[in-house]
Amino acid sequence: MISEAKKTAVENALRITFGVSEFEDISEITQGLSPALIFKIMVKGKPYLLRIITQMNAMNAPTHWYNCMTAAAEIGIAPRVWYTSVEDRICITDFVEAKPFPLNLVRVKMPALLSRLHSLPPFPNRINYLETMDGFVQKFRDSETLPDILAAELFEKYDQIKRVYPSNDSDLVSCHNDLKPENILFDGERPWLVDWEAAFLNDRYTDLAVIANFAVTNDVEEKEYLRIYFGEDANEYQLARFYLMRQLLHFFYFTFFGLICFNANEPVDFTLPCPNFREFNNQMWLGGINLANNDARQEYARAHFGQVIYNLKQKRFADSLKILAGLKER
Repeated sequence: MISEAKKTAVENALRITFGVSEFEDISEITQGLSPALIFKIMVKGKPYLLRIITQMNAMNAPTHWYNCMTAAAEIGIAPRVWYTSVEDRICITDFVEAKPFPLNLVRVKMPALLSRLHSLPPFPNRINYLETMDGFVQKFRDSETLPDILAAELFEKYDQIKRVYPSNDSDLVSCHNDLKPENILFDGERPWLVDWEAAFLNDRYTDLAVIANFAVTNDVEEKEYLRIYFGEDANEYQLARFYLMRQLLHFFYFTFFGLICFNANEPVDFTLPCPNFREFNNQMWLGGINLANNDARQEYARAHFGQVIYNLKQKRFADSLKILAGLKER
């Protein structure tokens, strides 16, 4: 199961870490979209996770990945790191036997975890997240996939958010930036974050909004979620910024996946009912939807589209814009 090219490196890792040259059992883990080879191995009767990076690019440099992962492990929000080798692109960590993570517990445990993550010493500032995601929005905008009237209305609202949302904020924190369900392992008592290749300095509301789009369904839940994160009730500015970040994520995911899935030669009928966002995300959380499937990606894009169309018509959208605009003018 381990390639010949990596066998010696793996044997060396086992020898250094555990004093043995081979494992007792191995099984490949194929869940998720990571190109890395991931295995559950048994050593001295205990399970561990062996990860072998197979593809290198600017965003998955092992030095950066391992440093962020190790920092998170040291404060108990990532599994313990037993071995890393930048040269061999291998790491061994504790294996977490994942159990169902009910959303009522997500709303309590994840904001507490994110508060700890965001308190870590700053990760490297690798990219400007908002500018990068805006590039996908503009590319989708230029594709003229949407009918003209709908596109004009939708992207005007997006521009309104851009005009007031802080884009060069000095309040950037260490973020995970890839909080999809398969990267959150719940052991029955506490959640652990894995797959740290996308970690970098970012807007705290990004991580917060990603989890909230799965778990927070009403104003009461939102206020409690943010109270746990901040350690006190969220103020007007924090509530407004959080709300607008959730809308930005709808735009980002709709346009990103739309660029991948919508065929320019086969116009998409945007008059058809969109998948219910809450139902779709609930299925994703339970592992019932695989975004490696192109049809699922298209439905995911349309679910975000339907939700943002609805949200932009709400009074809270206009109120949130006014709150941030008022602070920006000071």
